Amino acid sequence: MAYPNHDSCHPLLPPAHWRDFLALTKPRVMTLVVFTGLCGMLAAPVDVHPVIGFTAILCIALGAGAAGALNQWYESDIDAVMRRTAKRPLPDGRMDRQAALHFGVGLGAFSVLFMGVAVNLVAAAILTVSILFYVLVYTVWLKRRTPQNIVIGGAAGAFPPLIGWAAATGDVALLPVLLFLFVFLWTPPHFWALALFMKSDYAAAGVPMLPVVSGERTTRTQIGLYTIPMAAVAILPWPLGLTGPIYGIAAVLLTGWFALLAVRVAKRTTHADDAMKPEKALFRYSILYLFVMFGALVVDRWFA
Repeated sequence: MAYPNHDSCHPLLPPAHWRDFLALTKPRVMTLVVFTGLCGMLAAPVDVHPVIGFTAILCIALGAGAAGALNQWYESDIDAVMRRTAKRPLPDGRMDRQAALHFGVGLGAFSVLFMGVAVNLVAAAILTVSILFYVLVYTVWLKRRTPQNIVIGGAAGAFPPLIGWAAATGDVALLPVLLFLFVFLWTPPHFWALALFMKSDYAAAGVPMLPVVSGERTTRTQIGLYTIPMAAVAILPWPLGLTGPIYGIAAVLLTGWFALLAVRVAKRTTHADDAMKPEKALFRYSILYLFVMFGALVVDRWFA
């Protein structure tokens, strides 16, 4: 496996601060991962012992942090040339790459072993697949090679609801599979909205994101097209009888607004010095949308 080697850039680095190790775990991304994992657990039709539940969520968080750390270890050269990531610990010279590698591997191994011993083997197995998928399939294989990196790689961020459900029940059912598909289909329009207003950064880093490789028009069309199956899967649990009206009504309303924002982005043509406000609005809303959708799922399960 080939990977960029920048250890020589900072040969005499001081010991990294704990905040730098925390930054390696991508705390903002981890928040969404932990929340969807927690909602997957709370949506399960069983009562989970608080200690088991806490342990499972801790393991999901540690696994997500490990994946984030290994992603930053491998992509330190890309991060160095992108404004959004240039101040991360590795490109900013605050940490040695080998320390980041050891931290990521150790954290990942501990999260899987702890999940297997303290929770169950099914949840541990899915957690393992999620970490390896994000690191090996998305980061190493897809990210630098194809504009489909986000489409296929989106599966990595879709595992937490499956893991949470499996931690509670010890198996997998139709509802968590639909939640997996929902996050999987949500990922392309979410990230492509970001890629549209960060296009120059991705181009400078040599990352073949869709706007860089195929242009803005194609990207906008794909955002609109992917929103259609995402919307269908988001609402589907209600007519299938897997959720109640609280989730169903919330899904219809929230997804309808997502679709309106996506259509607005899909139909736009930018001009010189365009502020990309609709694209930024879709990106921001897409994060809120996922949080509220999963929150509605839990409210529906516990109070409907």
